[in-house]
Amino acid sequence: MGGKTANKAGYFDKLKGLLEDYKSIFIVSVDNVSSQQMHEIRQSLRGEGVVLMGKNTMVRRALKIFLTDVPEYERLLPFVKGNIGFVFTNADLKEIRDKILANKVAAPARAGALAPADVWIPAGNTGMEPGKTSFFQALGVPTKIARGTIEITSDLKLVATGTKVGASEATLLNLLNISPFTYGMGIDQVYDQGNTFPPSVLDITEEQLLKAFSTAITTIAAVSLAINFPTLPSVIHSLVNSYKKVLAVAIETDFSWPEIDDLKDRIANPDAYAAAAPAASTETATETKEAAKEESEEENSDDDDGGFGGLFD
Repeated sequence: MGGKTANKAGYFDKLKGLLEDYKSIFIVSVDNVSSQQMHEIRQSLRGEGVVLMGKNTMVRRALKIFLTDVPEYERLLPFVKGNIGFVFTNADLKEIRDKILANKVAAPARAGALAPADVWIPAGNTGMEPGKTSFFQALGVPTKIARGTIEITSDLKLVATGTKVGASEATLLNLLNISPFTYGMGIDQVYDQGNTFPPSVLDITEEQLLKAFSTAITTIAAVSLAINFPTLPSVIHSLVNSYKKVLAVAIETDFSWPEIDDLKDRIANPDAYAAAAPAASTETATETKEAAKEESEEENSDDDDGGFGGLFD
């Protein structure tokens, strides 16, 4: 009993120390991960992260004890289930995520295992003798005999994602030397500075965040203006709309101030401002008229010889 208590206390102290030293945690699944893979993952994370495994009951008990000091740890509890472990880090989350997922090994299909992905049998010659045709037919694999061997005529999805691999399917895949699955450490959830989120959040770019934020601000402003309820995004629009109304009232009344006087004068005397504005356009129009006049005079001078001048040159 004394040894177990000491081991438990040592684990609690280690877990607490890691929680205090690192701001981010990857909750990882370790189903079908070999000890060699674990060793390689630990090596790849050396200096950037620490892998900690432990019994779920002991982890939950430790976290509940730590809740009195750090209530945020409660967000970890729902994910402490199944065959999981922790990767503690202070490094860039995307880089650590990639290192965790990089270590994958191909594995043959085993009867009773859940398929992590769809398993397809590609079309082509299998090199097997015709006597095994019935085996393919039992699994619904389309085949024909070509040059004395069995040939699969079209691609076939043999096992769907999330379904169990049957004994016949596993035997066929092994006969075809197909290792359809890859096993490695997976990531169930990310804990970062008191918040938990799925690993897919790490793929969100800054541009996507800015676009979503801009869309949300626009929507809030539109709703606020529609229901006449002022909010921070709508205030600037309300001010502009109000100023437009003030201008409209000032133009129709004798109420004025220095800035509106100029606008009223423009409305009252549009010709004065129109004459002063397009000076360059007037000069261009004059030059165009002069060029057209010169061209007309040249054509008239050419017509003086009656059109026969070129016959006697």
